[in-house]
Amino acid sequence: MRHSLIASLAAVTLTLGAAGQAGAQSHEDPIRVASKIDTEGSLLGNMIVDVLENAGLDVDSRLQLGPTNIVRQALLSGDIDLYPEYTGNGAFFTDTADDPAWKDADEGYASIRDADQANGLVWLTPAPANNTWAIALRQDVAEDNDLASMADFGEWVSDGGEVKLAASAEFVESDAALPSFQRAYDFTLNEDQLLVLSGGNTAATIRAAAEGTSGTNAAMVYGTDGAIAAAGLQVMDDPQGVQMVYAPAPVVRQATLDAHPEIADLLAPVFESLDRETLQTLNGRIQVDGLPADQVAHDYLVEQGLLD
Repeated sequence: MRHSLIASLAAVTLTLGAAGQAGAQSHEDPIRVASKIDTEGSLLGNMIVDVLENAGLDVDSRLQLGPTNIVRQALLSGDIDLYPEYTGNGAFFTDTADDPAWKDADEGYASIRDADQANGLVWLTPAPANNTWAIALRQDVAEDNDLASMADFGEWVSDGGEVKLAASAEFVESDAALPSFQRAYDFTLNEDQLLVLSGGNTAATIRAAAEGTSGTNAAMVYGTDGAIAAAGLQVMDDPQGVQMVYAPAPVVRQATLDAHPEIADLLAPVFESLDRETLQTLNGRIQVDGLPADQVAHDYLVEQGLLD
């Protein structure tokens, strides 16, 4: 999972070696860069490693270290120095999931940036992308009916638009997912308009919509899933901000940033370039085309002129 509901981080203990020091950092110490174990985490982590090494910094790569709780705790304990995280996870790090700030990109970023100062962590420039729950429609259906947003989708469904959504039971039943979309955009999907996949993840729902399984033409997705574009689907924008915003951003220990203040300026243009469609395309090169994450990351940075 790129993001997850975290009940508690306090119970997690790590023994990642004696190198972890939560205090000051020397300019000569290597920068320990980690990432989560998913595709996008590896992509972003490789970009960070590549850019820092290109600038002549000594990097200790610990990419694909583990899931959210493991990597977050490693940063807090000083076992790593830097990794890409999602702003929306700040809601669970701070136990403030009911705060509406998390549904606004700027407010959510500011909330976790300010809260993490007490933990000696700095959130750097985020990407203008949102890797949150969304509904994607087959592109031909979207184009034929001029559908680009959930507002369009809701009106179309209410007017009798023929839709069948492939989704997980969690997405259908969780009040924060499909029910919240239905309330906000004033539409209802009945049982005949749903294909609930047992344990359905986004790979399965995307494949079902792309192949028209049981008549499906829409899918539960995460906004930057790599298979979306390749499957011929189009994400419906969420203008009311129904879902929390999960914008990827580098998070670094203050001690590391003090030792290497150039990190902020090195990574800012990289993350600023990563909008939703760009991340979909890059993730697709890994997930669909089977290319190594480090190659995809490097090629993109070269194409964008972000490496010397």
